[in-house]
Formats: sequence, structure tokens, C-alpha cells
Amino acid sequence: MLQLRLLKTSQTIALASLLSFGTQVVFALLMLHWFSPPEVGEFSVISQIAFFWMTLALAQAPLSLLVNHKHAAHQEARSHWLSSMWRWCVMAPLAWLALWVSQLQVLPALWWVVLIALCQLSWGLAQSFVLRSGNTQQQLYVRVVPPVCSVFVAWLGSQFTEITQWQGPTLLLAALLGYFVGSLWLVPAWFNAVENQTSTSTSTTANQPTSNESAVHQQEVTEPAHSETVLPSTAHQQADNRSTFLRLTHTFFDVLLATAVIIVWQRLYGAQETGWLSALLRVFGFVPAVIHMAWAQVKLSQPTQQAKEDSLSVGLFGCFILVAIGLAGLLALHLQWLDAQWQGVANYLWPLLLWQGSACLSASVSHRPFQTGAASQYSLACIAMAALQFVCLLSPFVLQSEVSPRLHLIGFCCVSSISLLFLTQWMWRLNNSQH
Repeated sequence: MLQLRLLKTSQTIALASLLSFGTQVVFALLMLHWFSPPEVGEFSVISQIAFFWMTLALAQAPLSLLVNHKHAAHQEARSHWLSSMWRWCVMAPLAWLALWVSQLQVLPALWWVVLIALCQLSWGLAQSFVLRSGNTQQQLYVRVVPPVCSVFVAWLGSQFTEITQWQGPTLLLAALLGYFVGSLWLVPAWFNAVENQTSTSTSTTANQPTSNESAVHQQEVTEPAHSETVLPSTAHQQADNRSTFLRLTHTFFDVLLATAVIIVWQRLYGAQETGWLSALLRVFGFVPAVIHMAWAQVKLSQPTQQAKEDSLSVGLFGCFILVAIGLAGLLALHLQWLDAQWQGVANYLWPLLLWQGSACLSASVSHRPFQTGAASQYSLACIAMAALQFVCLLSPFVLQSEVSPRLHLIGFCCVSSISLLFLTQWMWRLNNSQH
């Protein structure tokens, strides 16, 4: 019965992620069709800096909210939000510095970065909170509704621009509205009524879960207890045993790398090349994110079910989806469905596909370190990998030589892919060692 429950939750999150992915594709197509590469490039720089600020402030709080079940979901969500907001304020100078380095107009862009980062932070916590405490319908809506709102606003703005020749920040408005809508799902965390709905349970429902939705809901939120159906291989206690400093350092390296890729491309190669890179990253990068949300996070959110699974097959399926998207992109370019100014995307397609394919494999087994007591080693490995990627990304500055965007990207993606594959092999062996 626990296997069925895990499968149901995973399928729900997979469906929600798939629908969200579909809207992301529509959003990307809108960008390709209605907006120029410089517009997309500027939007990508601002949104990436906001992501950088938000992710640093969270310091992997959504993951800790899923892994640690010592307190009620609404209490942990409130605690993580308050601590994240404190870090958000402390990290403000870094966001300003990133805007200055990007050579954008700092003050106009800063307002967008502030608003987007704040709403995105709340939405990130809301997804984990709903995954722990919400029902199936809520888990679906919290992931699907925000991107749908963004797509609708982007489409509406593009039509308005075409009619009136308005040159306003349509993409930024669309992103901000989507994140704001998503942040509303965190509001119930401030009311005890959410937990009261799931507080009526008995020890019988803990040991003998039924198909009744309320019993399943209650056990997931209030009882990370070990029932008789837990497999012997999971007798260990699932936990995020990393220190706050290590979590923050891990987050800092991850988000700094993601932001540095966009800023370095903006500074070295201009807005058009940055638009090509960021447009593909927006589509390709969502596939490993779906795997992490629909597989790894669900496994962590339900510690009572840690059955043996073939995680790598999930990652390979993600690779297959990436290849299909890449071929569809080439077909669209060949048939001239996209404007001629987007032809340069072809130079970025296959290196990014290799990088994100490796990320799919890594994401499919990323839950294992937390289930096997290796969370600290996992963070240290990720930090070392990010440092290696930084060396490759910044090599043109260090060597003071001119490198073509294509050659630079190929080198960076190869280093990233090899590092991710080594990390995947280590996590997969952790998986095997427990079975």
C-alpha cells in the first residue's frame, strides 16, 4: 500500500511538472516568436540574478523541509521562511554587485530583481510545504497555475505590444505575476488550521495505512514514524545532517555558477549570444528539474517508503526527452518556423543537451545521499565540481585570450558533463550498497 501511495504522489508531481514543463515550452516559444534575442538576454540576466539572490537566501530550505519531519509542516515552513528572509536581506549587496557586473542599468533593474526574488523565494518554500501537507489537487495546482499565469501575461503583453508598439518589460511582468501567484500557497502555513485538518490519527493508521486520503495525508505530515512495512534496508534515519554553513556554501556555489554563466556570456559575447544560450537553458534545464521534483523530492517527502528502485532509468528517460526536444528544435530551424535571428541557437543545442542530459542522470539519484547518511559528502562533492566548472567558465579571463562562444561552451559543457557523471556513479553506488 505504501508503494501505491508513493507511486500516486510521484505520478501527481510528474503530471504537474509535465504540465508546468509544457507551459515553460510555450513561454519559450513566445520569447522566440515575439521577442528579440537582446530582449530575451536582458530578461535572462535580471531573472537569473533574482534566482541567485533567492537561492542563496533559501540555502536549500525547501529540501530540509522535505527531509526533516521532526516538527509539523506549517511550523517548519514558517521557521524556514523567516530565516530565509533574514539571509535575503543580508545577501542584498551581492545582488547589487551582480547587476553592476552585468553592465545593466542598476537602479531600474534592481526593483525587478527585488520583487521577483521575494516572490520566487516564497513559491519555492510553498512547493515543499504543499508536498508535505497538501492534498493531490493542491500539489498539482501549486506547480501548474503560476507558470500558466506567466504564459498568459506574456501572450497578452505580446499582443498589446504588437498593437500599440509598447516597449515595456513584458517578460519581467509575466515572470513576477507567476511567482506572486505561486507564493500565495505559502499563506496557509501561517495558520494552524492546516495542521488541525491532519492531526486526528491513531497508531492503527500509522501501522496499517488505508487508501483513505485523509489517513495517507495525516501519516505523511505528522508521523515520520517507522511502520512494520518499512524495508530492512532503510532502518537508518533519513536526515539532512549538514550544518547551516555547509548548506549555505553548497547553495552559494551552485547558484553563483548558474548566474555566472549568464553574466559571463553577457559580458563576453553580448545580449544576442546570451539570448540564444538562455532560451535553450530555460527549456533543457527544466527536464532535470522535473526529475528532481517528481522523483527525488517525492522519495524524500515520504521516508516511510524507501523501496528498491531503478532510479537511473528515470534519468535515462529524461535524456530521451532532451534528445527529442533537440531534434524538434533542429526541425523548427530547418523549416524556418523561427525568425532568422534565432538561427544561432543551433550552435548551442548539442553541447547544452550533453550537459543537461548528465544532469538528468544525477538528479535521478540525488535523494540517495540523504537516505544513506552521506549528505555532507554530497555537498562537498558538489562544491568541488562547481569549482572545477568555474575554472573552465572563467578561463578566457584568466588566459586573456579571445575564445569563440561555441568553443567556450563545448569546453564548459564537457567538463560539466564528466563531473556530473562521476557524481552520478558515486550516488548510484550508495544506492546499490543499501540493497
